[in-house]
Amino acid sequence: MYRCEALSLPGFIQQLAVSYVANGYLFYVFGQVPQAKDPRAVDAKLIGRYGIDCSKYVRARRKQAGRANLHYLRFRDVFVLLATHGTHPFFTAEAGQIRDVRREPLKVEGYSIAYRAGRVSVRIEQDEFRDLKAYFRGIATRRPVAVLADEFGALPYEPYAPIRRQMLGLLGTVNRARREAGLDRVPVSCLRLRRRIRTVFVEAKR
Repeated sequence: MYRCEALSLPGFIQQLAVSYVANGYLFYVFGQVPQAKDPRAVDAKLIGRYGIDCSKYVRARRKQAGRANLHYLRFRDVFVLLATHGTHPFFTAEAGQIRDVRREPLKVEGYSIAYRAGRVSVRIEQDEFRDLKAYFRGIATRRPVAVLADEFGALPYEPYAPIRRQMLGLLGTVNRARREAGLDRVPVSCLRLRRRIRTVFVEAKR
């Protein structure tokens, strides 16, 4: 049985970036389940339409024949269809909706997933990060160290390497402002810098 429903947002991002995009699933369609529809009915419809529920042996044969393989993943009411290079009815049926993650990062729930120079890049989406910078600049010298440390520690983003750099840069901005104001610095230890490996899928009901 093909598993497609993610248990959490971190698991959703992990599966997209580490298991799919990193393995050549570079073309995507991002969608949202209509409010009146059953998400699992939408799952079944799309998985069946594009022949996604198949074995690794079938995927290998398709690849050797120059055909594309597809994956499908959903978290709550948002879903992504992803495809590799090759021929497939998906490219005709979804024409106009398909994006290439190498050119247009996949943006979901404050994250941005891109593929650059042969590597996957997961970072905080640009507008979201600008909002964070504005917020922390505003409170940098107005809150005690403990409160600022708690604010940083509560940030929900999984610390992939680009996100670690963003977080360290944000902390540096706060500490520069505090140094200029003669205030104590916020310690790096408040940041979560090690990514947790997540359980991805909701367990199927028996």
